Amino acid sequence: MTDWSKQTKAVHTGIRRSQYGEVSEAIFLTQGFVYDTAEAAEARFLQSGPDEFIYARYGNPTVAMFEDRIAAIEGAEDAFATASGMAAVNGALMSMLKAGDHVVSARALFGSCLYILEEILPRFGVEVTFVDGTDLSAWEAAIRPDTKAVFFESLSNPALEVIDIAAVSDLAHAHGAMVIVDNVFATPVFSNAIAQGADVVVYSATKHIDGQGRALGGVILGTTDYIRKTVEPYLKHTGAAMSPFTAWMLLKGLETMSLRVRAQAATARTLAEALASRTRTIYPGLPDHPQHALTMTQMGSGGTVLSIDVGSKETAFRTLNALKIFTISNNLGDAKSIVTHPATTTHQRLPDEQKDALGITPGLIRISCGLEDAGDLLADLQSALT
Repeated sequence: MTDWSKQTKAVHTGIRRSQYGEVSEAIFLTQGFVYDTAEAAEARFLQSGPDEFIYARYGNPTVAMFEDRIAAIEGAEDAFATASGMAAVNGALMSMLKAGDHVVSARALFGSCLYILEEILPRFGVEVTFVDGTDLSAWEAAIRPDTKAVFFESLSNPALEVIDIAAVSDLAHAHGAMVIVDNVFATPVFSNAIAQGADVVVYSATKHIDGQGRALGGVILGTTDYIRKTVEPYLKHTGAAMSPFTAWMLLKGLETMSLRVRAQAATARTLAEALASRTRTIYPGLPDHPQHALTMTQMGSGGTVLSIDVGSKETAFRTLNALKIFTISNNLGDAKSIVTHPATTTHQRLPDEQKDALGITPGLIRISCGLEDAGDLLADLQSALT
């Protein structure tokens, strides 16, 4: 199995077949499990085996299949599935931190991630230092001997800054700090974050893993020791469990994820190349992107999302409202192409000066490419811009 490609792993790994020998993975819609004897119940609570379950908040056969499969694709030892992507971010951080710990984070983050690092962690006595994630000297200056963890989005939302996973990991590991990477925009298809030095990788499975707008989900990936001794005790007692039905949908999503994501990335590049001469276009796959060379080394693709800046909120709104194919929403990674105005939605709570620092201008539009015909999408964008 270790020699299989990601696409083969996405179809065949993690399967737990019942006595009926089903082809498609079974959905175990149960919240609890029974034991033959009181002694068997006692033994399972003392030490559960890999195919022994106690309660759905702790684990479930369908959820375990999803965890095993995404871990195999990512190249991680283990995984823990959560109810949402933000439950995964929160769980990855809160499970390992305590009062007095220090965290260094990139400044360019999704609004909810910023809320956890700016508002929640400091309430519990965790000190957080924010840096320009693309500036390695800033990381080096901020990471201290008492730094417990560093956190960043490998490809930031929505300004699409690319952070050097290997270089930041080297700086963090020199001080014994763990590296936690939110890898949503990179996707498991283009990700090599574990091999590049990340200790923990977090995904919102709501995005490309499901990819069809059906379910919320998240997952934390790392070593077995971290997942089972740090993450699992925190999450199973605080309740951020993934439902079995969601896990089944995500298993089905993983089977087609590579096909979808590669097609979406090809469309994103087509749109970015065509729009670059007309409006300010941000796409890591374009040669003029500041981290283009790093993007190609780290991901091998510019990803499925691009951003354009049309100059003002008024022009952005007129553009969004004139689109016929694109859907106005705040999700991404969907089969349907989606446009978002970050300044008034996903990042609206940020002060204007912070938006300016993050490159979230009034005219910025985030474009998540779906599975429609690239020519139709380009014509729709060109018409709306006109």
